[in-house]
Amino acid sequence: MNIKIGIKNERTFSVTSEMLASHVGSGSIDVFSTPTMIAEIERTAAQSVASLLDEGKTTVGTYISVNHTDATPEGMSITVRTELKAISDNGRFLTFEAEVFDQCGAIGNSTHTRAIVDSERFMTKVKRKR
Repeated sequence: MNIKIGIKNERTFSVTSEMLASHVGSGSIDVFSTPTMIAEIERTAAQSVASLLDEGKTTVGTYISVNHTDATPEGMSITVRTELKAISDNGRFLTFEAEVFDQCGAIGNSTHTRAIVDSERFMTKVKRKR
């Protein structure tokens, strides 16, 4: 595994109707939703390290703290930037800082932690819950 502090990733996408608060149920108005912001932060962080993980490993989200500070309408572009800021002593937990922008400026920020897990072992544990 070659994961080091400072790894960055950036994704840009357009806000679609499926991403609006009125669509996902987190509000009644037609603006980019906080749940979608969270999902996009997680996606961007996960993608930043996916190719660096040992075979059979993946990451899962374990913590997120997010500030959604400005509204964005449908059709506007959003950019999510993540940077790996810390790796736990045991190497299992990765903590990212994220910044989120639309075309007019900053709209949010976040601290997000992901755990490195063995995919097969993780799913075996999940299946035991059935």
